Amino acid sequence: MFCKKTVKKISAAALSAVLGLSLSFSAVSMPEASAIGLGDVVGIGIGAAQAAQQKEQVMKEYRYLNTDEEGREMLFRKFQNDYGVNDDYELCQRFDTIMANLSAAVAEVDPSIKERPYKYFISQDNSINAACGMGHVMMVNTGTFRYMNDDELAAIVGHEMGHGQKDHMIKSLSSNMDKTLLASIAVAATGGTALANVLGSLTLNQSIVHADKRKEWEADGLAFEYIVHTNYNPGACAAVMQKFIDLMGPQKQNFGEMLLNPSDHPNSEARRDKYAEKLSEYSGKHVTAKNGKVMVNGKDFVAPAPAGGMSAMERSYFVFGNLAAAYNHGQNKGDAHVENGTVMLGLQPILTPVEGDESAEVLAERLNSIK
Repeated sequence: MFCKKTVKKISAAALSAVLGLSLSFSAVSMPEASAIGLGDVVGIGIGAAQAAQQKEQVMKEYRYLNTDEEGREMLFRKFQNDYGVNDDYELCQRFDTIMANLSAAVAEVDPSIKERPYKYFISQDNSINAACGMGHVMMVNTGTFRYMNDDELAAIVGHEMGHGQKDHMIKSLSSNMDKTLLASIAVAATGGTALANVLGSLTLNQSIVHADKRKEWEADGLAFEYIVHTNYNPGACAAVMQKFIDLMGPQKQNFGEMLLNPSDHPNSEARRDKYAEKLSEYSGKHVTAKNGKVMVNGKDFVAPAPAGGMSAMERSYFVFGNLAAAYNHGQNKGDAHVENGTVMLGLQPILTPVEGDESAEVLAERLNSIK
């Protein structure tokens, strides 16, 4: 299991050999990149040819980390060393199962995953966060496992795998390389921090940050596509966004750095609603949900009570997801009925009523009347 890999320290010499850069990864103070143009660089004695050569050298190092097995392993070990590894058996079992299921699903959509299987681990950080850097190197913070169920974890990991499959990180670095490189050269030429240090910091830090909003939307769409190729509840994609909204209420200070809504992401409400649109389309437009109420064919079906650590809104998206799956798989052709206290539609479980919900019998009868 990648989750259980032993963490080994990387020697300065080994890392330098891989990165071709200095080992100083501290933040670098630079002038605004947008204020520096090629004329400025030439004016301080750095020509366009040299800038192009420097860029190609940096991209060569990035490609090494992104596609070469040795480079990927080096980056993986570096992240483990920097963020710490949680080897808790139960958490690792959960993560391994999710990765196995999602990797199989991704392979159905994008077989290229077989060329670069993901390297992943659980960091020791107790906040809710996850990231996929270059080389299909992924980490999920311990706190994410504590607050999310497995369906929601699958939605989060699926989003990160969407970034990985589209190589969003290296594409973002490449597209921004010119301004970053020119600014770095300017600092080095005027006696500031060495260019190698700047690029070293860039390699480590920016390889795990999220991309622009367009890429975030793309990763969201891919997460949904991957999830519907698994047995996870497709409503989890919307539900996890609702959980984030719920957590960011009274606990905003504690959850200020969650993965789900940094400044480069679309806002959580918009992402939740986009997922709800996808769910409705997945159901053939038979199922919708709004403000915690789930509707079938435009008629009210259920407004679930909060339960199991979920708000009423969050839980409604799981009911929505089950109904969407039932319609997509043709289970709506069967009768709604009750099995062991659970409302079923054909062979698809829809919900198990808890305190505050209407009875399973009432809900099954209503579903039959509107489905």
